[in-house]
Amino acid sequence: MHIAVAGNIGAGKTTLTKLLAKHYKWEAQLEDVVDNPYLDDFYNQMERWSFNLQVYFLNSRFRQVLQIRESGKDIIQDRTIYEDAHIFAPNLHAMGLMTNRDFGNYSSLFNLMESLVQGPDLLIYLRSSIPNLVSQIHKRGRDYENSISIDYLSRLNERYEAWIHDYDKGNLLIIDVDKLNFVDIPEDLGYVINTIDAEINGLF
Repeated sequence: MHIAVAGNIGAGKTTLTKLLAKHYKWEAQLEDVVDNPYLDDFYNQMERWSFNLQVYFLNSRFRQVLQIRESGKDIIQDRTIYEDAHIFAPNLHAMGLMTNRDFGNYSSLFNLMESLVQGPDLLIYLRSSIPNLVSQIHKRGRDYENSISIDYLSRLNERYEAWIHDYDKGNLLIIDVDKLNFVDIPEDLGYVINTIDAEINGLF
């Protein structure tokens, strides 16, 4: 079974992925943030490094999806291949931070990759307000995220909502995380797990 967790920067994807992996004894596939050679450069000079960063993520996630399907294991994935292509890359292009030529090249590459992979069996979307995202980003204190603007987060949120509205790759579960603290409050995590249980039981 392939479960994926989607959501904006600071929505709690990685934290929830780890908690659910532990609870269900699923294998966690986490986003490659620590070893990503482009992130620091990108946040310092977005226009110069946007294409490189997006191709790196696309390559990384395409490999992940192929490995997930080949493994035959129950795996939960932190962020999907679709988010880069439907949210982050188009947003950079719209902001003038990725050229038409690079965006066309990127989109062509994604379309080819998408034709070769399946969507997850269940997508869990973490819906969050901007104030909550900002609070979470400040709380974790990653240096390269200090320059993320509220305008940038707002643009991403709008694209996330549009993407989720039209999502058709498989089963979808939307969790509003604004009023949940699944790290410190066991009842909140319990609520999320019960909601997922109901969804998974309906899959089979």
